[in-house]
Parts: sequence; C-alpha cells; structure tokens
Amino acid sequence: MSKRSYYVYILANASRTLYVGVTNDLERRIAGHRSASIEGFSKRYHLTRLVFVEECGEIEDAIAREKQIKGWRRSKKLDLIAGLNPAWVDLADAAERDSSLRSE
Repeated sequence: MSKRSYYVYILANASRTLYVGVTNDLERRIAGHRSASIEGFSKRYHLTRLVFVEECGEIEDAIAREKQIKGWRRSKKLDLIAGLNPAWVDLADAAERDSSLRSE
C-alpha cells in the first residue's frame, strides 16, 4: 500500500490575492477551485492560479504548516512564493504540460 501525501498550497488571482489551503488530492482540489464548485473565499475572488505547493507525509504536518503560513504577514507569504516560484507561474498548468510531455 502506498503512503498518502498531503499538500499545502497557495492560490492567487491576477491581483495576487492569496488563499492557503490543504488537501490530499491536489489535482481534484485545484479542479474544484477552477470550476468554482467550491464555495467561499476562493470562488468569490477567482483564485485559480496555483503559485505554491508543499508536500507533507502526514495530515497533522500539513495542517500545522497551513496554519503557520496563514498566520504569517502577507509579505512573508509573498517571499515564500518568490523563493520557489519567482515568475508566479501556474504550477498546475506546468505540471499538466510536464505530464503530457512524459506520456508522448
């Protein structure tokens, strides 16, 4: 049996409004945000661009990390994103492109 992974992620919109979340199925969760089927803050502000993702092995670690990031000042969140994704590339789109290239 394979070990499950959990993900802490940050979504943004064109104005760089941020949303921090946690999930065990990143692809499904991002699809839900993009289709606006998830009610709340991300739907209201059209947060669909995945700009940061971090994998955790345990749900407790993922939830603790999500709470930690949510507690940070905006500037610290922006620094986190810039450190790993300075161009604010949509990581979900990049992952889709990479996986389609591997399957050819």
